[in-house]
Amino acid sequence: MPTTAGTGSEVGRAAVIIDERSHTKRIIFHPKMMPRVVISDPALTVGMPAKVTAGTGMDAFSHCLEAYCAPGFHPMADGIAVEGIRLVANALVRAVHMPSDLEARAQMLAAAAMGATAFQKGLGGMHALSHPVGALYDTHHGMTNATFMPYVLRFNRPAIEERITRLAAYLRLPSPGFDSFLAFVLKLRKDIGVPHTLFELGVDDRQADLIADMAIVDPSAGGNPLPLTRAGAADIFDAAYHGRL
Repeated sequence: MPTTAGTGSEVGRAAVIIDERSHTKRIIFHPKMMPRVVISDPALTVGMPAKVTAGTGMDAFSHCLEAYCAPGFHPMADGIAVEGIRLVANALVRAVHMPSDLEARAQMLAAAAMGATAFQKGLGGMHALSHPVGALYDTHHGMTNATFMPYVLRFNRPAIEERITRLAAYLRLPSPGFDSFLAFVLKLRKDIGVPHTLFELGVDDRQADLIADMAIVDPSAGGNPLPLTRAGAADIFDAAYHGRL
């Protein structure tokens, strides 16, 4: 019975645990971790504070977006992901600012389950970087993904521009293209209070090299549309820290 709308654990067979000795997040899988029965009741999410609603909602968004952008042929996952993104675009701001809006809450619960279904295709740089940052600085996972989001998009642009143009058209954005989608992401973040930079998130740059090292061996890194090298991870971190797009 999910009480947040983000991770989509109700349809997942995985869990993330923090190794406190090494400050790393580790992912474990087992078929028997898949729930047999799920009750998704939007009324159970009404009590979420606005910040938690925003952070978990952006986690669902990042799951859908990274799954859609991940390389490989999986049109079913792509279809689930783009509709999940549409639901987030339609509902997240309302859920944050009108917490008793059950329609918005229901759409966000659906988007969370869809994201966790779609990301069986893969994730990418947002998660690969947010996992070490979260483990080292105890930041909210969804908010960390959301902070990294535009900078990872910028990094991956050469590999995803055509896909993002199709997505922008599906969302009926003006002048559909990469730039219009990036503008949409930036506005969404601003409307729900996502920090624009890692500095604003409370992250310093003293462990930037360690984070880059950790990111490239994170299980999510393999799904990035472009190879996530150490130099690339360091560049994304630096851009996100300084707000350079």
